[in-house]
Amino acid sequence: MNIQPLNTWITKDNEPLLIAGPCGAETRDQLLQTAKEISEIKSVKLFRAGIWKPRTRPNSFEGVGEEGLQWLNEVQHQYNLKTTVEVANAQHTELALKYGVDVLWIGARTTVNPFSVQEIADVLKGVDIPVFVKNPVHADLQLWIGAIERLSLAGITKLAAIHRGFHYAGKSKYRNKPLWEIPIELKTIMPELPIICDPSHISGKRELIQSVSQKALDLGMNGLMIETHINPSVALSDAQQQLTPIALKELLAKLVYRKESFENVEFTDKLSQFRNMIDEVDDELINVLKKRMTIIEEIGHYKKEHEITIFQLERWQEILKTRSQWAEKLGIPKSFIEKMCQHLHDESIRIQTDVMNKK
Repeated sequence: MNIQPLNTWITKDNEPLLIAGPCGAETRDQLLQTAKEISEIKSVKLFRAGIWKPRTRPNSFEGVGEEGLQWLNEVQHQYNLKTTVEVANAQHTELALKYGVDVLWIGARTTVNPFSVQEIADVLKGVDIPVFVKNPVHADLQLWIGAIERLSLAGITKLAAIHRGFHYAGKSKYRNKPLWEIPIELKTIMPELPIICDPSHISGKRELIQSVSQKALDLGMNGLMIETHINPSVALSDAQQQLTPIALKELLAKLVYRKESFENVEFTDKLSQFRNMIDEVDDELINVLKKRMTIIEEIGHYKKEHEITIFQLERWQEILKTRSQWAEKLGIPKSFIEKMCQHLHDESIRIQTDVMNKK
């Protein structure tokens, strides 16, 4: 897959790409006034605005449509800002190209539908334009990768992913749960792919945006897309997660931009020592896991011999309770241990099932 680094077409060196603008373009005055104030924040390289707003239910604000593209054209010329909009189908894509939008992005609701993504990719064949792909609504990494691959096969080389969090049915302080492990896995699979974070959609509340933005940068993400409105209190969509341009400037000033690596010899030597220690611990851990799996296999044979069911509810409850207690005494988070126990239990069930099925 041929993907051009951000610093070859929009940013300088390894600086993060900062994108800002309202959730939706509502009126010409609202858009131009917001753009005017954002243009004074020199680190912002892209102005975003929703022209078409895919809403869950009808009769809510669904965007101003083509007229908003004319306003974005004014933003480009008056304030020398590059623009980016969400496109959900071929018609949107053709109109965005017609009005000279600089960057397109595919939203979470579109990423889930390979037919829609392919429709957009077909329009973009032979077109040299950057495209960002937001993660799908639900935590399906393969759908995310598939959308990126479809655009790559269409010849798009200026590609980036946008992490905007995932729908979560349980209780969470976030609008969309970050599940940071998923964009990290995407980066592992596609190391050349830039990943930008959308802390606005993850947070759902403006007071969480600062911490989510910092976390994204600490994890090495390549930029931020932050919803910014001249007067969020009257915004027609997502009012609670938008910042004023002044608040955006203050947020950006507080961010700590960390380096991916450091060339100081003393630092790298010390880091190597720490990593060697981790390698030794991991080696011990893997050997312990192998010992545990061997015992599990023996348990499987014993249960088979005595015609005992694989799953034992009381034993599983005992493991969860005691391991959590042991972990808490050592200052290890209960949630981490519960996840680890769940993985170990799943593997235990698999091993014993294989034993039971052997003739």
